[in-house]
This record gives sequence, C-alpha cells and structure tokens, in this order.
Amino acid sequence: MTRKRYWLMKSEPTDFSIEDLERVRTEPWTGVRNYQARNFMRQMQVGDGVLFYHSNTDVPGIYGIAEVAATAYPDPTQFEKKSKYFDEKATREQPRWELVDVSYVRKFAAPVALEDIRGHADALGEEFALIRKGSRLSVLPVTAAQWKLLLSLEKK
Repeated sequence: MTRKRYWLMKSEPTDFSIEDLERVRTEPWTGVRNYQARNFMRQMQVGDGVLFYHSNTDVPGIYGIAEVAATAYPDPTQFEKKSKYFDEKATREQPRWELVDVSYVRKFAAPVALEDIRGHADALGEEFALIRKGSRLSVLPVTAAQWKLLLSLEKK
C-alpha cells in the first residue's frame, strides 16, 4: 500500500471554482501545460489529498479540499483544435499532457488566505513552493506536516 500524499492545485475561480467542483462532484483537471506540474500529476494516486487553491482573485488562498479520484491519463484538450489548450505537437500515440480527476471533499467556511499562509513561512519551510518567489506552478507537492499546518489555519 502506498502512503497518502498531499498536493495543492491552483485554479482561477472564473475558470473552475470550488463551487463548480462541489456541483459536479468529480472533474478532470485539464489544461496543465507545465512539465513539472504534469510530472507531479503523474505521481498522484487515488485518495491523495488536494488543497483547492484560488489564484487571481480578491483573496488568493485555499478554498477547500478535494482528493485525487483517478490517476494520470492523457488530457484530451491537447488534441482539440478549438481548445485553448490545444498542442499541435501532441499526438494520440505520443501525448504530451496528462491530467488527473479530482473529487470534491469540502469547502472552507472562509478561505485560508495567501497572506495568512505567508505568515507561517518559517513553519512551512523554504521548500514550500507556493510562497517561494518566482514559483508559479499550478500543481505543487505538500508534505504531511505542511498539510496539517495549512488545515489548522482554517477558520471554523
């Protein structure tokens, strides 16, 4: 049995929000076009925990929890010419981009704001990519200790 892992996945609420995930219950995490983020998704296992993070909003932060519902498989949007995620170099025989399915677990009553997360930078450690300068990855690993700390910041 593999040990449960934890991740943070970013989405702009205008593209796909925690409320959208709550409504549809499970969704393919399409559109990741960064090799490192794709490689993180390749490591994900069913049942891994996901912190659902909203970027490009008034209060960037963690808005809820999801979990990995299906392991990595080819992202179909890379083959769709009309998709903003189309990749002309990708073929069905040799896809370049993968995704995982995520399922809704719960929404937070109030977001854990990026400002609050930064206030715990020492405890989170400098390897925590979300608060490292210049890091813009949409999918990041989170250690069990970081997961526990971030959940403890939730205002019930």
